[in-house]
Amino acid sequence: MAAPMVLAQTAPGAAPETGTATETATGTIHADRPGPVMNRQVFGQFAEHLGHGIYGGVWVGANSAIPNDHGYRSDVIAALRAIKVPVVRWPGGCFADEYHWRDGIGPAAARPVKINTNWGGVNEDNAFGTQEYMGFVERLGAEAYVSANVGSAPPSETAAWIEYLTSPTGSTLAKERAANGHPAPFKVTYLGVGNELWGCGGNMRAEYAADLTNRYAQFAKSGAGPMLKIASGPSDSNYEWTDTMMRLAGKAIDGLSLHYYTRPRDANWNDKGPALGFTEREWAATMAHTLQMEEFVTRHSAIMDKYDPAKKTWLVVDEWGTWYDPAPGTNPGFLVQQNSLRDAVVAALNLNIFAHHADRVKMAAIAQMVNVLQAMLLTDGARMVKTPTYWVFDLYKPWQDATTLPIDLQSPVYRNGDTALPAISASAVRDTGGRMHVALANLDPHRAIPVAMTLPGLRPGSVSGRILTAPAMDAHNDFDHPDALVPLPFHGAQVKGGALAVALPPMSVVVLDLQ
Repeated sequence: MAAPMVLAQTAPGAAPETGTATETATGTIHADRPGPVMNRQVFGQFAEHLGHGIYGGVWVGANSAIPNDHGYRSDVIAALRAIKVPVVRWPGGCFADEYHWRDGIGPAAARPVKINTNWGGVNEDNAFGTQEYMGFVERLGAEAYVSANVGSAPPSETAAWIEYLTSPTGSTLAKERAANGHPAPFKVTYLGVGNELWGCGGNMRAEYAADLTNRYAQFAKSGAGPMLKIASGPSDSNYEWTDTMMRLAGKAIDGLSLHYYTRPRDANWNDKGPALGFTEREWAATMAHTLQMEEFVTRHSAIMDKYDPAKKTWLVVDEWGTWYDPAPGTNPGFLVQQNSLRDAVVAALNLNIFAHHADRVKMAAIAQMVNVLQAMLLTDGARMVKTPTYWVFDLYKPWQDATTLPIDLQSPVYRNGDTALPAISASAVRDTGGRMHVALANLDPHRAIPVAMTLPGLRPGSVSGRILTAPAMDAHNDFDHPDALVPLPFHGAQVKGGALAVALPPMSVVVLDLQ
């Protein structure tokens, strides 16, 4: 699935592998040359019927003793609203291509109970279905991204689902929706045309998948405004898939998905490495594998440019994040893992890469939102904890719909064994209110690195910021220590003479606000 580990990687503009521990990261933030807007949808989330991602994570039912709003966990809703979640992808994932939407409508007691064959072999009672999902995104103020079943259902099933959701007329399906409690049509902004059709979505050849994409896209018609159709795109470095889909189905779609998971050990999916208690070698490998996202996005974008030079088709990175071995003692099919400072730095690296490709990467979804893989939130009964990754998304809120600012960066090198990487990652934006923000991540776990940036086009009078860091690589929050790792005020930056100087601590994520 993942490409081979990169043992020596240098980002564009990074310093060559020479220098000493006193090196400074230097560069220019071009406030005078604004770039494309970074769509808020890049900060999207993914909620699959997997483990406790939905049940116990988002949904507890109206009769639960856990505080809830008509079945939705009140604490989870409040936490997700606080980071301004813009879009939620549902119901999968691999689950989507075995999901039949009619199983999840009507009275909950009458819905069929099935087996979740992809994730743990547990019962799926369909208590959380179409109505519940749409109620969830409405409560978040987010947009709906529905994944259609292409693997095991005909096009007519997708077409009927979209009519049920969006028809404003008195059609039979619209009347059925009204009878189920929602007379007004729902707004479905995005439709995923299948999921991982090269794998769990049907083990298809690219040519066959492209033909199916044309067919399903043809018959899925929204009755409630524009609906962008996102094709099942490649995994990792499968550039042939991208070329085939764009060549054969490019005119039928509005976006192409890309999936890539960061694993410390990428030789065997059954041996990914632990989420906690890892070595520095695995820290370095995780960072190296994360930085491969730059190569994947660049090369897939270049292929898309051949068929779409105007960049109208979105590259949608709708599954990304870390994937470790399951937490000891948990159902291995539930993909439970802790979330540490390492994950926070991974999140910042990916978001910076997406910012650098804002002309093509228009939407993304970290995997996954609650209790699964690189989650925003973890729950246990009535308790909830915000992960370090959650706090990175909180720090990066100004990036939503902000104008990106190009950066020329020369970074010192972080070395561990035969791995050599640029130590500093950065992005900068001008937000919708006109303020400038700079994000810096130091992936070196030992070395504080000075950063010096010139700022043509801007002469700020002051700088403030927040930092996320800790003394240990696997520092994390748990239910007994929910605030062990949270952003704190950062006082290590100053502006003088139109330049920015930062003393960036080891293994840290810093976001600065300039004015």
